[in-house]
Amino acid sequence: MNITILGSGDAFGSGGRFSTCLHLAASDGTTMLVDCAATSMPALNRAGIDRNAISAILFTHFHGDHFGGLPFFVLDAQFVTRRRTPLVVAGPPGVAQRAHAALEAAFPGSATARRAFEIDYVEIAPDGPAEVAGADIEAFAMVHDDRAGPCLGYRIARDGKVFAYSGDTAWTDTLVPLARDADALLIECYTVDRKLPNHLDYETLEQHLRELTARRIILTHMSSAMLDHAGALACERAYDGMAIAL
Repeated sequence: MNITILGSGDAFGSGGRFSTCLHLAASDGTTMLVDCAATSMPALNRAGIDRNAISAILFTHFHGDHFGGLPFFVLDAQFVTRRRTPLVVAGPPGVAQRAHAALEAAFPGSATARRAFEIDYVEIAPDGPAEVAGADIEAFAMVHDDRAGPCLGYRIARDGKVFAYSGDTAWTDTLVPLARDADALLIECYTVDRKLPNHLDYETLEQHLRELTARRIILTHMSSAMLDHAGALACERAYDGMAIAL
């Protein structure tokens, strides 16, 4: 499984980064996105990615810097790439209703427009396993914003490897099983030491690092303060275009 971080930024474009969008490619050529932010179409185009080859989009929650690119992806598929194959849109319970609202808000009439491809909605919840684009998905409840959720982190298993992703969250003990023995953990780290009720700071994360047993830990969704932090860090920092080969 190969992961490309197309967008590693926060909601505000700090550091000139695109907002969250991850491209996952399996050994059999199957590809999917995890999150598709409002900035993701430029990121996909810049990377030269074949959008019609993407079989699914898996969302962690419904904030615009993770979910806002869906209407643009759907219209691109309809009018630019002329997609013919079904698209799976997966995410927390209510994903179909959220998608309908987002499409209507961005492009009125687009939610019910006739298209040459179907959109198949799949709800993911922490109470059971799921499969998306051939990958086994295990969901974990995160602590972020219930108005934009439920907010979930995922363990994604494919090709004998496990990629874990927190989505947006404050510290929660469910990060421990999320990260357990994963080949890589991508975890949000918004601030250096400023405590927020819905985001993780590096000072808190550092206190819990021994509990996170992923083989590789990479920080993402960083604010300007975190990007500008010159001190040594115990973890890697993500960047737009970063490739992770598992």
